[in-house]
Amino acid sequence: MKQAFLFFAILFVVCTNAQVKHGRSGYNRGSLKETGFQTGAENMKQYLHLLKGKGVAVFANQTSVVGNTHLVDTLRKLGINIKVIFAPEHGFRGTADAGEKIGNYTDQKTGIPVVSLYGTKRKPSKEDLNGVDIMLFDIQDVGVRFYTFISSLEYYMTAAMEQGKYLIVLDRPNPNGHYVDGPVLEPAYKSFVGMQPVPIVYGMTIGEYAQMIYEEEWLDKNLYDLAGRHGKFELTIIPCQKYTHSTMYELPVKPSPNLPNNQSIWLYPSTCFFEGTVLSEGRGTNKQFQIFGHPSLPKTLTSFTPRSMDGAKTPKLQDQLCYGWDLSGTQDAVLKKVNNRVQLKWLLDAYKLFPDKASFFITPKSGKPEDFFFNKLAGNSTLIQQIKDGKTEEEIRKSWEPALTEFKAIRKKYLMYKDFE
Repeated sequence: MKQAFLFFAILFVVCTNAQVKHGRSGYNRGSLKETGFQTGAENMKQYLHLLKGKGVAVFANQTSVVGNTHLVDTLRKLGINIKVIFAPEHGFRGTADAGEKIGNYTDQKTGIPVVSLYGTKRKPSKEDLNGVDIMLFDIQDVGVRFYTFISSLEYYMTAAMEQGKYLIVLDRPNPNGHYVDGPVLEPAYKSFVGMQPVPIVYGMTIGEYAQMIYEEEWLDKNLYDLAGRHGKFELTIIPCQKYTHSTMYELPVKPSPNLPNNQSIWLYPSTCFFEGTVLSEGRGTNKQFQIFGHPSLPKTLTSFTPRSMDGAKTPKLQDQLCYGWDLSGTQDAVLKKVNNRVQLKWLLDAYKLFPDKASFFITPKSGKPEDFFFNKLAGNSTLIQQIKDGKTEEEIRKSWEPALTEFKAIRKKYLMYKDFE
């Protein structure tokens, strides 16, 4: 562990030597191509030698690319022995619907077995890791607590600790890494869409996040005892080069079917709340998470109709004419609307205009607060009550401040890149 921290300290100097200026959006709008930027996967001199002659497991999806080539294909051409591929939500090629359970199969292109970690199980078994020496993780995150790839990372790390495997995380930029905001998750609302006490937008790369949950000992305490006894587990983060938390990153591959561009990704922390309501969040349109509405809202609002499509075969309110809000626009326009915060005004406005408020939030059969999907997204049952009580956005935001302040202090300990100002 101490060696890992020394490694990070040395790399911190290398990774943060690009100075940037902040605009109103908190982003440096310059081109990364001009700075010598590299993702962790592209920073191969830091990890390729560790894989030579080893049995390797790769947790990857369609975002796991080195330039224009998939990481798996790149490593195979370089003679790396990939024993198994693990796939998260949406599958290895990224075409499955959100929440769709995926079985195991053999990848047609490579002939490598693919084990789904979004079906009947969430972490690799001992049998899955037979012949594996090193577990590699390379997934593009979007920096939002309820985006499930950080939950998949946690389960993957758990398996590495249990089985005494060397875990390498190839870091990637966070497109929402330029601010921190939202309610911090309370333990009672822990689920696959939120497993740790972090805010909705946590402002960390996936490598920084991995280091935090491990070093803060937020995982099962028994895992640390087990890892200490067998002494084989080690966590290494391969950093990005020439990256800071103010660097705008245009994702080369969409991270999931319903986050097609930066506009959707930037609005996602605010509009994903609608998944816990009866409103459409834009699935089944080409403006996912940029448009939302319901048939019973005023007909003077923007109209749209969700349709069955790839990545949303059965969208909410399918084939029904909905009325609501369209937040889409240019990147600059959307950044201005988001304004470096989890925006509640759209949720509050929709609730005020919705005629049947008793049915606005999707109610589970149990009726228990911890079972409401909205509460799982929020990470508490306070927000739903604040909305029902007519609290203002600023009143709600003020209630987040104590836990946010505490989290920000923890976060700073694990930053590998120059922070936003």
